[in-house]
Amino acid sequence: MEFTRSAALAARFEYLDEAGSTNDELVQRAVGPDASGWPDLSVLVTGSQTSGRGRLGRTWTAPAGRSLAISLLVRPRLSDGSPLPADSLGWLPLLTGAAMTRAVRSVVATHAEAAVVTVDPDTDADPRSVTVDLKWPNDVLMDGYKVSGILAELLPPAAGEQPGGVVIGAGVNLALDEHDLPTLTSTSIMLVTGQTPDPDEVLSLYLAAFGELYGAFLATDGDPLASGLLAEVTELCSTIGREVRVELPGGDVLIGTAASIDADGRLVVDDRETGESRAVAAGDVTHLRY
Repeated sequence: MEFTRSAALAARFEYLDEAGSTNDELVQRAVGPDASGWPDLSVLVTGSQTSGRGRLGRTWTAPAGRSLAISLLVRPRLSDGSPLPADSLGWLPLLTGAAMTRAVRSVVATHAEAAVVTVDPDTDADPRSVTVDLKWPNDVLMDGYKVSGILAELLPPAAGEQPGGVVIGAGVNLALDEHDLPTLTSTSIMLVTGQTPDPDEVLSLYLAAFGELYGAFLATDGDPLASGLLAEVTELCSTIGREVRVELPGGDVLIGTAASIDADGRLVVDDRETGESRAVAAGDVTHLRY
């Protein structure tokens, strides 16, 4: 695959014909003997991932040529050169989800312009009516079905130094058909729009959006309010205002209305049983339909 536009947006860019896990591959490079050669905003990509990992221990596989597995290395530093505080690192997956949502929306908008001229009569897909939004914390949905998921991993610290950064993995389903989908709640850009996207277009839009949001975040010393990141994530997030079921770490279940996202990136849920507001830092969220 050619990724001319995408490579121009990365500090270092590497494409692998196949990889077990792009996150594993990039972690090895980022902490290995050539670690200095993998700076902030380095990118490793494959179109054929055979043993990817998702949240909560789930596995994820990308059929050859029909999905992209993208791993992005960030070594976040503030304007004075100090590392991004640990309590701000939790915003990076949310930032990534916002960037991918922006990218998929842009792809859909491009396909919608083409659809004004012609819509394939042999498919129900019509990109002019597609909704693309963010499910807290970082799943991207098309018409309510998952098209992209994200997994961030903190690098192990180097000897005598601050932690070496974060590797953020993102998988996006480009041209999976019904038989390729990993779950009944998954979809692909092709299935929803009726058109096969250009991988370089999708990736370059994602990297451009990430770079813009990440730059603003660091310029404000990791402040989600001053950078506009909290407002951006809130605007994109379809979880807000929805009835949700949250499976919490430890096995407890919370059911209620998702009211907001707080300054720490937590989902604030109004508990249906007690009426109290609870801030959720981690959990498996299901949008309920009644």
